[in-house]
Amino acid sequence: MIKVALLSRWHVHADDYANSAKQNPDLSIELIWDEERARGEEWAKELNVPFQEDLDKVLSNPNIDAVIVSTPTNLHKDVIVAAAKNKKHIFTEKVLAFTVKDCEEIYQAVEENNVKLMLSLPRLTENYYLYAQEALDSGKLGKLTTIRCRLAHNGGVGQNGAKTGWLPERFFNKEQAGGGALMDLGAHPIYLTNRLAGPAKAVQAQLQKSNVFEVDDNAAVLVEYESGAIGLIESGFTSYGSPFQLELYGTEGVLMIEEGNVRIQSSHLSEQGWQTPELPKALPMPMQQWTSAILQGTTPTITKEDVLALTAVNEKAAQSQVENKKINM
Repeated sequence: MIKVALLSRWHVHADDYANSAKQNPDLSIELIWDEERARGEEWAKELNVPFQEDLDKVLSNPNIDAVIVSTPTNLHKDVIVAAAKNKKHIFTEKVLAFTVKDCEEIYQAVEENNVKLMLSLPRLTENYYLYAQEALDSGKLGKLTTIRCRLAHNGGVGQNGAKTGWLPERFFNKEQAGGGALMDLGAHPIYLTNRLAGPAKAVQAQLQKSNVFEVDDNAAVLVEYESGAIGLIESGFTSYGSPFQLELYGTEGVLMIEEGNVRIQSSHLSEQGWQTPELPKALPMPMQQWTSAILQGTTPTITKEDVLALTAVNEKAAQSQVENKKINM
């Protein structure tokens, strides 16, 4: 049994991770810490576990084996490095950190202390992604020329005079979040396109922000990949009813994914026109992979390279917005 401490309820996925941990027979929630005491005490009461206001005492507690980190993103580096130095395994919300340099320093601490670090990149485990990868690798699409991925919602659209929608205002705090729609929600299209198209060569971004926000609430990024393919990444907090879309265009085929619907046309298929393929079985979710890595020593499918490449594109996109030009990787 892995005994875990939950570190902060800041992120909107904190409750999801707590529920996943409760449902995992190999995990036991033992402690709560939060940088905001009142929020942490309320969460501890809901989960019927103790609250500890001193993070150092949580991390030095010999009864705690691992931590689940949902802190403000600007606290990730200090919290995760401290956890690693205390020999605690770490599951964390994305992104890992704001810069590749900080990510590398985190990994140095993780590797020196021989603990398992897992970032929540769940769409790399989904059956539609696995099929897209297989279609590319098997040559069904020929040479990939363009990839487009969109993920957006209306969490930033306030109703009845509210400043934001269902996303809390803290998500739009530049200091804590580091960025907006692209940094958080856009992470999913970024890591998917990185995996499918390969290493990025250059990035050009347009990060729009409403007057009421400190961070972008609508974002589009043009990515040039070393393979010669073009990537179009779209994300936003101001789109009502926007479906998740992933599109791959190649010299010999096209693959269209919208929500759970997958269809393909390819010169390599026996039938012409749109076909509905059989999808592979999904992989275990990130928290399950993390648990298995700790207990059985298995190798997760979500890698350090995925994590670093995600931050690299985010970092260069922010630079592109500031300098109003294409930025090479």
